[in-house]
Amino acid sequence: MRDNSGTCWNCRKTLSPSDYGRQESCEGCGRDTHVCRNCTFYDPKYHNGCRENQADRVLEKERANFCDYFNPRNEHKDPAQEQKDLRSAAESLFKK
Repeated sequence: MRDNSGTCWNCRKTLSPSDYGRQESCEGCGRDTHVCRNCTFYDPKYHNGCRENQADRVLEKERANFCDYFNPRNEHKDPAQEQKDLRSAAESLFKK
């Protein structure tokens, strides 16, 4: 059985499975929760920003949508920390 809890893409507040309804919003920041940015299939490097190739195109990735393939993402990395981790990994590759 899969765990459908996760975190808000914007403020990283913990969300329960019932927090992902089409008209639901995050209690922490008020942003929509049933959005591409909160989905495990979201990946800006893929065509239409989605790894699910059968999903309909969604232009606004941060607004609620009706995607049937939506699957809550369990965690979101802090962008600043992710950049630090990438820089550290790159620096370790090029050390003498």
